[in-house]
Amino acid sequence: MSSLSCTNPFIWSEVTMMESPMTRNCHVGFGERYEETHQSQDWKVRFVPTPFSPLLANIALNGIESIHKYKDNKGRIKEPSIRYADDMLIIIRPEDDAKAILDRISVLLAARGMNVSEKKTKLTAATDGFDFLGWHFKVQKNGKFRSIPSADNYKAFRKKVKTIVNNSNYGATVKASKLAPVVRGWRRYHKYCKMDETRNSLYFIESRAYKVFNKETNQNRYTSKKLLDIAFPTVSYSENKHINVKGEKSPYDGDIAYWSKRNSVLYDGLTSKALKRQNHSCKSCGLKFIGEQRVHLHHVDGNHQNWKETNLVAIHQSCHQFIHMSKSKS
Repeated sequence: MSSLSCTNPFIWSEVTMMESPMTRNCHVGFGERYEETHQSQDWKVRFVPTPFSPLLANIALNGIESIHKYKDNKGRIKEPSIRYADDMLIIIRPEDDAKAILDRISVLLAARGMNVSEKKTKLTAATDGFDFLGWHFKVQKNGKFRSIPSADNYKAFRKKVKTIVNNSNYGATVKASKLAPVVRGWRRYHKYCKMDETRNSLYFIESRAYKVFNKETNQNRYTSKKLLDIAFPTVSYSENKHINVKGEKSPYDGDIAYWSKRNSVLYDGLTSKALKRQNHSCKSCGLKFIGEQRVHLHHVDGNHQNWKETNLVAIHQSCHQFIHMSKSKS
């Protein structure tokens, strides 16, 4: 996407599930909750999201990305659409007819008992910028593609942090431990954005947390700084360095080596180095890292203060638990 022309417009949209025998049976069968209101002779359904919602959206909307496509100068077919569940982004050229594309999408959705949300459908130029999946994208006047956390995403994150920092039931140590996964997760999600701006660097949020930590009678400026480092772990970022999934690869296609290597880039620091040394395999069982199981760093000599690279190996979470269970029994 970094090579987009400044004139490229985008259609950002959200699909709304409407009542039909197919969608109703599908949602009820998978535990989807819904509320009904009767207006004239039509039933309208307001679905309440469940863990199955993204899966159902992917099933119902399968193939919608292929509605808008064209051939490039080399005769290759391009499908410039991006969809995550019911959120969709369509990249159109100046010569494309946005209304015609939306009409074709509406026809396809109507046949599946759905429609396009008019309130959440927007046609915008790349130079004006737009929000999508928690990011704000924009093409600058010099043609550079820029991505940063969206304002709404940042506000939601800041609210979570403030709730923890201002909670009088927690001491500074507990606050730091609760903040760490929130901050790390947010920074990892945006690791391919421009994160050196004052807001995104979290400078003011960190300053506020430091003052709160330092107010405790059993803390001083040194211990407060240590807690701050725990609460706000650093995550390296590289703007626009994301790597697309190769071809039509799927996590369920059985290519363990490919997905293990790809998922390893989600880790940084010492964990990332250990994974590279071990060829993305668990040092304990020798198997590749796949699925949702987390990668743990294990201290070979048992000394958790020894952070030398030679003393650290990457292993599965279950392998790590087994090792320590075996030691405790012996």
